[in-house]
Amino acid sequence: MPVTPSTLVWFRGDLRLADNPALHAAAESGARVLAVFIHDDDAAGDWRPGTASRWWLSCSLARLDGALDGRLLELRGDPRELIPDLVRDLGLDSVYWNRCIEPWHRQCEESIKARLLASSIEVKTFNGSLLWDPPTISKPDGSPYRVFTPFYRKGCLENGIPPRTPLPTPASLDLISPADAPLAGGSPGRSGFVPPDIDLSLWQPGEDGASQALDRFLSAAVHRYDRCRDLPAVPGTSRLSPHLHFGEISPNQVWYAVRERCTNGRLSGDGDRYLSEIGWREFSNYLLYHNPTLPDTNLQRRFDRFPWGVDESLMHAWQRGETGFPLVDAGMRELATTGYMHNRVRMVTASFLVKNLLTDWRQGERWFWEHLVDADLANNSASWQWVAGCGADAAPYFRIFNPVAQGRKFDPEGAYVRRFVPELASLPDRYIHSPFDAPADVLEQAGVRLGETYPEPVTDLSSSRQAALDAYRSTGATA
Repeated sequence: MPVTPSTLVWFRGDLRLADNPALHAAAESGARVLAVFIHDDDAAGDWRPGTASRWWLSCSLARLDGALDGRLLELRGDPRELIPDLVRDLGLDSVYWNRCIEPWHRQCEESIKARLLASSIEVKTFNGSLLWDPPTISKPDGSPYRVFTPFYRKGCLENGIPPRTPLPTPASLDLISPADAPLAGGSPGRSGFVPPDIDLSLWQPGEDGASQALDRFLSAAVHRYDRCRDLPAVPGTSRLSPHLHFGEISPNQVWYAVRERCTNGRLSGDGDRYLSEIGWREFSNYLLYHNPTLPDTNLQRRFDRFPWGVDESLMHAWQRGETGFPLVDAGMRELATTGYMHNRVRMVTASFLVKNLLTDWRQGERWFWEHLVDADLANNSASWQWVAGCGADAAPYFRIFNPVAQGRKFDPEGAYVRRFVPELASLPDRYIHSPFDAPADVLEQAGVRLGETYPEPVTDLSSSRQAALDAYRSTGATA
């Protein structure tokens, strides 16, 4: 009687059943499947998941385990040892996984693949997290792109290879019970975890939560995305970023769902604008693939001599949302209480830190990494470098987001500020973004005492802007 082959499917940033190329291929092969997730924080070093990410991961893994009928083997240890040991001890025939972009994941994958192939074990890897595989995209001369628009329009949209259409959830899976698998030198992966001090009711981690978030976006916000995406008080964005980061939904599923909903003979402007934001996610991953030191090193090396510093008191004021600039403070408090921050406000808070406070962008990057539920190495590092001016296709350094002007433009009635900085709620709209400009009687009537109930500004916007421009010129660039 023939023996049914068996395959180990290694889950990482693909915590879903639908449109999971590795899982789909294993199911199509007819093999018995051992589903494995391995916590390997040591390999990530300084980039092990932050508090908010660990909470989301623990919830998402629980949902995945439920979808797999309680047959997800969750271990903690070194995958380079655990996976070959599991293959040997269980007599498995093959190992499938979806590739990751993070440098330590790529090194780990190469090591495991070489070891398995040397033992005549079949290895199959897939692109399950991006629309376009980074090695397949290059400029005509073969070099990697460094500017977003030609990368997205020419390298991606005009390369003649459309994104892969989403794969269905496997109709059936012959799953191997974790009880049949030895620990292979590892230890059980689950452990008690204290969730972060955020409003957890705002989020529904897991594949079902991702699907519902996409449905909500497609039913309303996508059709006004272009005009509402920058308004932090309005539910004008998809809020899919944590679901995409943990692979509870694939960009392919999002891509084709948006195109289906927003095309009537031609893709709508709102749909095209949203898909270009998915393109920015692709670009960030592409940059990390070609620049593994992106999280730590200025992409434009002239910024190595930029006089960034760290003033602890200013840094703490920024972290606590006590800078005296309401839009900045609202953003930092949104982050602290929800594990999230609206993208427009992310740009403003980041610009304020690195330009008005001349603080090293890596300090802000690490704070976001610790507190964001959607903390993603590629997006986080590329975005901080973009704002700081030292990255690829970066914002010019002389583009310094004025938090007062940004607040008046994108939160004109102060609804966002009033939600997260309630001590200013009674101020008139005219002063909600600049309480330091309000007359004494207006402040008194609103119950605001600067320096007591709400802080005085930690810096002067005009002089700090000039200091930033002077520092920028010290790198040898001209504004």
